[in-house]
Amino acid sequence: MKQQILEAIQRFDTIIIHRHVRPDPDAYGSQGGLAEILKASFPNKKICVVGKRDESLDYLFVPDKIANQQYEGALVIVCDTANQERICDDRYTLGDMLIKIDHHPNEDRYGDLLWVDTSASSTSEMIYEFYLYGKNDGLKMTDEAARLIFSGIVGDTGRFIYPSTTQKTFDYAGELIGYQFDRTSLFNEMYEMEPKLIRLQGYVYDHFTMNENGAATIVLNKEILNDYDVTASEASILVSSLGSIKGIKAWCFFIEEEAEIRVRLRSKGPIVNTIAMKYNGGGHPLAAGASVNSWGEVEKVKREIEEICK
Repeated sequence: MKQQILEAIQRFDTIIIHRHVRPDPDAYGSQGGLAEILKASFPNKKICVVGKRDESLDYLFVPDKIANQQYEGALVIVCDTANQERICDDRYTLGDMLIKIDHHPNEDRYGDLLWVDTSASSTSEMIYEFYLYGKNDGLKMTDEAARLIFSGIVGDTGRFIYPSTTQKTFDYAGELIGYQFDRTSLFNEMYEMEPKLIRLQGYVYDHFTMNENGAATIVLNKEILNDYDVTASEASILVSSLGSIKGIKAWCFFIEEEAEIRVRLRSKGPIVNTIAMKYNGGGHPLAAGASVNSWGEVEKVKREIEEICK
């Protein structure tokens, strides 16, 4: 599959790279890392990265703004996105060919070519593997590509503590830090939080509920977010914070937006992506997300979390 993807890249003059909505460092890291590799390797090709800008990730890069006409005769690559509903920018269908590169369970087999590796820690890890495969056929790594790929690996492994971290993950990370970028600055950008977020984190620790089976939940409605002057996107950064609590098995953040309620699921063992898939979401077995439209559905999700923790 890597060979087929490389051949497709070589054939097309315009390549447009997408990722998922509500991006995280792996979405940006895989998308941007691949783009930087291709820019260095094929300087005469037009390489674009698209999707709604997330200002919290501006330290990685700012997406391009392109016209619909640029999709004519283009190769479209979608990184780190399990299902089509979560692809950011629905123009991904306008190109001549579509490739999916992802490490989530392959529930939605979209695309003309699909490279899905659920054993990979991150899609960024896969992008580095793709570079290693193709480096003898013209693929070039740059300092900026290494910075982006490294950030994606760090983000999706929780700084190398999640079970998805493998020997290969560490080997690749060790090679990436040999490139010239400021790791200290990168870590600061990734993990430093505004004081308002720290205060909201205190609210989370003070108000989460956990039953005797280790099922925990916290509701952050619009009133609470407004009180702390925090957006729903910013609040999502706190989702992993409950993982350090002794006795917790699985937990969920319910974060209210204007038109829906975000469901952010995490686990230390019980499978949670099956719950997410019931609510038009998905993700990994131990980290998943979805959206619901009412507080009644929130109560249903709570009961399902309690059930899997029994």
